[in-house]
Amino acid sequence: MRTIPFICLLVTMPLIASAAPPKPSAKPAAASASSLADFVHEFEADDNGVSSFYDLPRSAVRFDRLETLYAGWQTRLAAVDFDALNPAGRVDYLLLRSGLQQSLAEIVRERQRLSEMDSLLTFRGIVHKLEQSRWRGEPADAQSAAAKILDLAKQAKQLKERVEKGVKAKAAEKPAKAEPAKEKSDGVAAITVSATLARRVAGAVAELRSALKKWFGFYDGYQPDFQWWVKRPYEEADKQLEAYAKFLREEVAGLKGKDEDPLVGDPIGADAVAEAIRFEFLPYTAEDLIAIGEREMAWCEREMKSAARQMGCGDNWKTALAKVKTDFVPPGQQDDFVAKTAREAIAFVKKHKFATVPPLCEETWRLTMMSPETMKMIPYAAYNNQNMMVAYAKDEMKQEDKLMVMRGNNRAFTHLTTAHELIPGHHLQNFQGARHNPYRRLFSTPFYVEGWALYCELRFWDLGWARTPQERIGMLFWRMNRAARVIVSLKYHLGRMKPAEMVDFLVNRVGHEKLGATSEVRRFIVAPPLYQAGYLLGGLQIKALHDECVRPGKMTEQQFNDAVLMENAMPIELLRAALLKLPLARDTKPSWRFAGENPATSKQEKP
Repeated sequence: MRTIPFICLLVTMPLIASAAPPKPSAKPAAASASSLADFVHEFEADDNGVSSFYDLPRSAVRFDRLETLYAGWQTRLAAVDFDALNPAGRVDYLLLRSGLQQSLAEIVRERQRLSEMDSLLTFRGIVHKLEQSRWRGEPADAQSAAAKILDLAKQAKQLKERVEKGVKAKAAEKPAKAEPAKEKSDGVAAITVSATLARRVAGAVAELRSALKKWFGFYDGYQPDFQWWVKRPYEEADKQLEAYAKFLREEVAGLKGKDEDPLVGDPIGADAVAEAIRFEFLPYTAEDLIAIGEREMAWCEREMKSAARQMGCGDNWKTALAKVKTDFVPPGQQDDFVAKTAREAIAFVKKHKFATVPPLCEETWRLTMMSPETMKMIPYAAYNNQNMMVAYAKDEMKQEDKLMVMRGNNRAFTHLTTAHELIPGHHLQNFQGARHNPYRRLFSTPFYVEGWALYCELRFWDLGWARTPQERIGMLFWRMNRAARVIVSLKYHLGRMKPAEMVDFLVNRVGHEKLGATSEVRRFIVAPPLYQAGYLLGGLQIKALHDECVRPGKMTEQQFNDAVLMENAMPIELLRAALLKLPLARDTKPSWRFAGENPATSKQEKP
């Protein structure tokens, strides 16, 4: 099923100290109970049980068993009397149906990717068979196992040598071959591997090394003759696997943990992008979504010019942005600034009756400071399990990098990211999600998780969270950044934009610092393909649903926002059906065009 991590760009603040306990707030109305909730609970237990037991990554036994499980649950789901389900149950039916289809499609894609690695992982069957024998409780034949492990070590060493020869051949500017290309010289076949495939194979080798370690540890010291036969062969195999993975990762992919490491990802292609869009219940093409991103970029640029004029910069919004970025807090004060801003955001939520903030939610969050290593992937802020991770320069960083991090986490930028990550953003979302329909987190999607926090930004803009032109610039920078993410991440997976071009786009079109843009792209190219697009697109979906529910008076602001949080994770079109009590059929397909009839060709601009 979906495995989207609940980590979002934000900052954290310390526990609030108060002389008196907080007053109870109004309790939001409970979401309606689903008649299919127990059914989904049972599936989740089966899925967790099979996934955790058959834990050999990328193994045929894991793929086969999961396929059997999902196919069996498809049969069970098809036998459910859809018409007898209550409205919440019908939503869960469609969520489970889509989730099963998505999981099966993911296995097909993983099998295909594994087939591309087969010639570089010839020894994986040895590890799989040894570990599966342990699962079955079969006694280990130490002498036989030692021979197999020595063969594994030999294969890993030979494959590394062949890849090394391929690297040398490439350096000597020999003609490129189809990948993995093989050419013989001196009786030894060279293998030429791309950086993308090398990174993927290095990860697979590391997984196999971990599985072999688990197998060895089970018998070592317990079976009398095991160590005598197996210890030395195992140590040799472990050494060769480590060396092979290290060579692939560092020398072929170039990933050495340095700031100057190349940006290496794994684009999925147009067909897989289209499939991912369908599973998000979006009746749009990738081109449509890119067009929405471009439309938002144009709107942000117009608003940027307006704010720049108020700052005395004319229409030169980049000059205005540069001024805003120089207004950062001195070293040692970022956490205090975040804590103060967080309290202001909570007061803003209460003043505008935006959403219910339970006292315990307001009490249980704190700040942590990011390490320089973390900021290579997350250059601004992030939320993780009640902690807002604050990005700021550290003494050990290069002077240039320190300044880039401080500019990228200036006062105006942080004024918005704090609300995005804490309250009313991800902290409130996570708190309510743990208490209302929590089983639906099985169906987590960035269009809901990140979309909610982005929607909060859109509504905060409407409600006047930006008090000055500088704070307007800060809010617009993030909105423009999310529009750019739609464009660059989709174009990357469609094969139309390379990582270096993505960095240039973020620097030149959005105004990122080079360090921040590089960190952003480093994360984009390894994240799920629609994750970055989910911020803006999900936010726009929830905003459109808000306007449909709140403007006509069907719900108040607070009722709507509480309901969104209590329904919990799902594609926004199904959330719309739940809130508006729309009729759903067993074969319901995406149909809600929240952004116009044809975004890819429409000349209409956002007002």
